[in-house]
Amino acid sequence: MAIPLMKQAADEQGTGEHATLRTSVAWESGTARAVDARQVLRAFLTCTPPSGRTPVPAPLAFDAEIVVSELVTNSILHAPGPCGLVLQLSADQLAITVWDTSPDEPEVKKGDRYRVGGHGLRLVHALSDHVAVAFRTMGKQITAHLHLTANDGRVLEEQLAPA
Repeated sequence: MAIPLMKQAADEQGTGEHATLRTSVAWESGTARAVDARQVLRAFLTCTPPSGRTPVPAPLAFDAEIVVSELVTNSILHAPGPCGLVLQLSADQLAITVWDTSPDEPEVKKGDRYRVGGHGLRLVHALSDHVAVAFRTMGKQITAHLHLTANDGRVLEEQLAPA
């Protein structure tokens, strides 16, 4: 079930630079697609100017699309049952949460340039300022936090290079 983004941003959470915007979507088993999750994120981020917030910088929005795509794809590939996406934008960060029904701890694999696949969580960690895993009664949720401040000096190539 998707919550109408424009209505939620304007009616439920107030307006202004310090208002926290939030939206969520859930997919039934077998219906989630990364492309749909990216569209939800884009629609959510377009709500920021009408709500009185400064738009999210384009490089951060691009990073957020990659994070959403990787987390939802992992949920599709590794978890049976339904899954969902929760987006929350505060004054200083964008939090991206994906929940699913798998009880398995996500594994960040060591870099291997010759391996096909298995790089998604490394990429999520490299693009995020903090990643947290919380276990739920039925499964888990992974939350990636992306700060809205200037780049903190991280170099993506160094973080993704094989060890």
